Amino acid sequence: MFGDLLGDMQERQKAMRKKLAGITVEAEAGDGAVRVKANANREIINISFDKSKLDWEDQEMVEDLLIAAINHAMEKAAAKEAEEAQNIMKDMLPPGLGGLGNLFG
Repeated sequence: MFGDLLGDMQERQKAMRKKLAGITVEAEAGDGAVRVKANANREIINISFDKSKLDWEDQEMVEDLLIAAINHAMEKAAAKEAEEAQNIMKDMLPPGLGGLGNLFG
């Protein structure tokens, strides 16, 4: 009984990871000077720079903008991941539990 439940959860986790890999989020810093694209698995997919908006001689500024853009992208990815996890939890609840379904959003 519990083996079936555990196996089902593992399959759901695999399916969720696959789905999260296909969800992308983007963030920017410095008015678009640095752009970061990530997926909802919190993996960085791409980083791009608008050279005209950066002072490459100011290494600290470039680093700060990169960190800010990455952190913002990771926040967005975490929010998407949480949203998908809530959907899975809702789907796992047996029908007829009334207000309990609202516990997950």
